[in-house]
Amino acid sequence: QVHVAESGGGLAQPGGSLRLSCAASGSIVRFNAMGWYRQAPGKERELVADISSGGTRNYADSVKNRFSISRDNAKNMVYLQMDSLKPEDTAVYYCNVIGLSATMSLFRAWGQGTQVTVSS
Repeated sequence: QVHVAESGGGLAQPGGSLRLSCAASGSIVRFNAMGWYRQAPGKERELVADISSGGTRNYADSVKNRFSISRDNAKNMVYLQMDSLKPEDTAVYYCNVIGLSATMSLFRAWGQGTQVTVSS
């Protein structure tokens, strides 16, 4: 079983910064892609950024040059540094991990989400 937990959400002012962290644990052989999604009220969940096991990063156009994703493979963690925050970044942010379990099955696991609110 794979467990994913996010932390670091909260309230920020426009132009401010927040850093999200995500820890993954369980009977895992390997993590492949790790990423962040978000869902604003009344909208569908969307990809914010992801990073492959080799370090290739992919960002939504709306967050390019403002957000930065990184991972620590030794700790099974992924981070999202969010700078120059805008009110439209307000959403619940979800961590997503894809990998290979100890039973040699591919899995995709989600965290419970963390609220990010950008408001003055």
